[in-house]
Amino acid sequence: MGLKIGGRIEKVNGRELTYSEFADKYMSQNQPVLLTGLMDDWRACKDWVSPNGKPNLHFFSTHFGKSKVQVADCGTREFTDQKRIEMTVSEFVDRWLHDGGAGGGSLLYLKDWHFVKEYPEYIAYRTPMDFSDDWLNFYLDKFHMHNDPDTYSERNDISCSDYRFVYMGSKGTWTPLHADVFRSYSWSANVCGKKQWYFLPPSQHHLVFDRNMKSSVYDIFAEVSQSKFPGFEKAIWWECTQEENEVIFVPSGWYHQVHNLEDTISINHNWFNGYNLSWVWDLLLKDYNEASEYIEDLKGCDDFEELCQRNLAANTGMNFYDFFIFIVRFAFANVVLLHTLAHVKNETSRKPSKALQHIYFNLESIRNVAVKMKPINTGDRQGVLLDLRKNLEDHSFIELCAAVGKTYELIHDQDKTTPTLLQ
Repeated sequence: MGLKIGGRIEKVNGRELTYSEFADKYMSQNQPVLLTGLMDDWRACKDWVSPNGKPNLHFFSTHFGKSKVQVADCGTREFTDQKRIEMTVSEFVDRWLHDGGAGGGSLLYLKDWHFVKEYPEYIAYRTPMDFSDDWLNFYLDKFHMHNDPDTYSERNDISCSDYRFVYMGSKGTWTPLHADVFRSYSWSANVCGKKQWYFLPPSQHHLVFDRNMKSSVYDIFAEVSQSKFPGFEKAIWWECTQEENEVIFVPSGWYHQVHNLEDTISINHNWFNGYNLSWVWDLLLKDYNEASEYIEDLKGCDDFEELCQRNLAANTGMNFYDFFIFIVRFAFANVVLLHTLAHVKNETSRKPSKALQHIYFNLESIRNVAVKMKPINTGDRQGVLLDLRKNLEDHSFIELCAAVGKTYELIHDQDKTTPTLLQ
């Protein structure tokens, strides 16, 4: 029985869409959209694409060949994902050229390459303005999300440093059904090639889970057990074909499966901000409850809470402490920007600028999540930076404020009442 397709993704000219329109219609409403016209000046679209429109694999091998990357074996499942193999970019290119991307009979798909962190001097692209209010990557450019001397190693310095990725795969490579990390937003830009996307709205995500809501369907085109996943046949999917030079916005909590219809290179970011911050907390709370349930036999131990938080960080990528420190720093950053803008507003205009309204919205979103967190027992934790003065003495925090302020200045540059936020 085939999939029930009941929705298609809207295609919009991104050059004719203001940030406010994008925020109101897609981020706020948590709706996907396919955007055109945002990649015209990207260096990647020139360097990474051969004259015939195919990936310029020789360029990658020559300029970035020594990079170690994670490559998915699309024919081998490992737990809830595809099996990963580490190799250099040159080795990956050699396999692609030798047998069309197949390694030992399976298609190989380079995923989650932290290209920006490895090659900061090579400006392959610039993040489209609609996606630039990116708290996750702003933060990770200055701080580690999770600091644990028992689990941190230099080997992970790149792999845990940001959520900006390059993907490369031949025709037929694919990504299994999933919802994005942290229940973040994501955007994916096709530098070359074509992808087919299948989306399931959050209101239907229970239909792809088993009766206990513990495991989800891996491949929507494989034979899905009706006894294990009784709701699967009721799911109504949204479908989208993404062409070269098109960018797709993936909202929070939308499960999706993606297939490369041609040899494809894409650039992908995960991010969150005030519009979907609550999704991040809701996921952390759900995963925490599962982590504590898993070790319920140890509930009488003095360090039970610490064990739960360790497991949460290992499985989800952050724990309650990490998230709390994150929102505190972002609250402080917005307070700093608010002070700057409010001072200028008092001198120039009584009407709040769009940037000022943006900051009010951010602080309200942080407050709403903090209220949700209040009844949760997170145990005792030393070193949480609750003192604004101490943060103002931290050079990394000042750089975070400057990055956010500069971005808001660019986002709202059409608003003539917006002053320079931070010098």
